[in-house]
Amino acid sequence: MQAEKISISLSQSLVKFIESYKIAKGCNSRSQVIEVALELLRNQELESAYRQASSEVDSAWDLTVADGLTDKTW
Repeated sequence: MQAEKISISLSQSLVKFIESYKIAKGCNSRSQVIEVALELLRNQELESAYRQASSEVDSAWDLTVADGLTDKTW
């Protein structure tokens, strides 16, 4: 993976939190803490998308699945 350097501005309280988290969790750098946070955010977004997609399941699909056909080969 090729890393790209970016610059961000954060409040002093967030910088302190990042530093505390880095020490407490044994992260190698502040960047690693930010990576962890972004992965958690990405996972949260994916979970939300999956939840929404599952709520949009077509109820007619249940009828199709229960149409009497089986996966058995004779």
